[in-house]
Amino acid sequence: TGLRRLWLYCLCCCALLFLIVTLQVVVELGQFEKEKVKSENELRDGLDLWNHVKETNTLLNSMKKSSDVDIQHPIVIWWSPLTGELGRLGQCGADTCYFTINRTYQDHHLTRAFLFYGTDFQVNSLPLPRKPRHEWALFHEESPKNNYKLFHEPAITLFNYTSTFSRNSHMPLTTQYLESLEELKSRKYLIPLSQKNRLREHLAPLVYVQSDCDPPSDRDSYVLELMKYIPVDSYGECLHNKDLPGSLKDPTTMDDHRFYKILAQYKFILAFENAICDDYITEKLWRPFKLGAVPVYYGSPSIADWLPNNKSAILVSSFSHPKELAEYIMQLDGNDQRYEGYLEWKWKGPISNEKLLTAMKERKWGVRDVSQANYIDAFECLVCNRVWENLRRKQEGLSPIQWQAQANHLSCPAPEAFTFLPPSMGRALVRDLWMPSFHQSKREATALRHLVELNRNFTTEKFWRVVFKDQL
Repeated sequence: TGLRRLWLYCLCCCALLFLIVTLQVVVELGQFEKEKVKSENELRDGLDLWNHVKETNTLLNSMKKSSDVDIQHPIVIWWSPLTGELGRLGQCGADTCYFTINRTYQDHHLTRAFLFYGTDFQVNSLPLPRKPRHEWALFHEESPKNNYKLFHEPAITLFNYTSTFSRNSHMPLTTQYLESLEELKSRKYLIPLSQKNRLREHLAPLVYVQSDCDPPSDRDSYVLELMKYIPVDSYGECLHNKDLPGSLKDPTTMDDHRFYKILAQYKFILAFENAICDDYITEKLWRPFKLGAVPVYYGSPSIADWLPNNKSAILVSSFSHPKELAEYIMQLDGNDQRYEGYLEWKWKGPISNEKLLTAMKERKWGVRDVSQANYIDAFECLVCNRVWENLRRKQEGLSPIQWQAQANHLSCPAPEAFTFLPPSMGRALVRDLWMPSFHQSKREATALRHLVELNRNFTTEKFWRVVFKDQL
């Protein structure tokens, strides 16, 4: 009986062990099958993707071949891939051009112009050699910070056509941040002066909002000195002393209506540009006008040519020192009649600046207006129309018009720092870089000119060797 019990016990153990092993095998086989199915699916997906890529490439190749055959219009290549368009026939009045970012058309017999976006202009990637029929056009709406070397005569005069903030360029972008004259006179964000006076119990008379600190205009140094003589609420990262609501701290909310409502509470808004260049005017000027506040402006020396009215803004350049400006603002802050004199043009009108009126009337593009062409389309058509103009002149046996950019199409003076008491060492170090950067950009412009005139491709290393050759 004992032996039988031992035998039964061993048999049960073996059976249990067999079941355990069998179960483990089944589980592993199941996992293997799952992995196998997964691998097969991945392989099948990969094959499907590969087949899709091959089909797409075949389609693109056929489209390219078809387009090569079908193109019968001048080709205009965006060498800076600003638009992202692989190919499009654009209608510019009676003229048609083929616009593309496809660089393989560089040597096509119909290619007539290359378009560059200044911020993305790369010295080591240029359409060289440049054939006699090839024209270069520059679109650059930004300040010198974005590509300083283009702001010097040797570089800007490499181009045939320009569209910049300067009134002297072929397509001026001076009003690029102004939607319309009606927008300037809008009362959407109006806060009555009586209410603004009550708000002064907890708000400063002036507001400053900048997060690009210590730019070449040295605006932060001026505002820091100004703060010694008059309260300034500063919401941005620069000279920060007042917080925005959490939902508005992201820089992308600077056009949010909630942000506008905060600024509209103030009587005066500091509108200081990051660079001091003729006609370089940004939303910093136009925004206070729209909000029913008085801009205290520092920037373009030619700003008087663009103001809605002779008495619509306070110009920093009219005062010898921030203390003098502070005293003037405090006088206006305490005198409703004198303050409202700066807003009469908005409430009673009219906008009297003929230069501004003419510029807005003749502008062939719109800002945030889907019913009008944008300035990129307008720039493309400027080039297209002029290419066609010379083609027609050639057919008539006439000499082509030689369009050429001039130094004043994109030019800014050397940066200057204010001579107030020196700020902290960290900020002083930033300011000390402005002049060396400006002078190096002049050397870069000269080097670029030299290499382009050799009319052959060059590397970045070659460019920098030429830039610094006189300093080694």
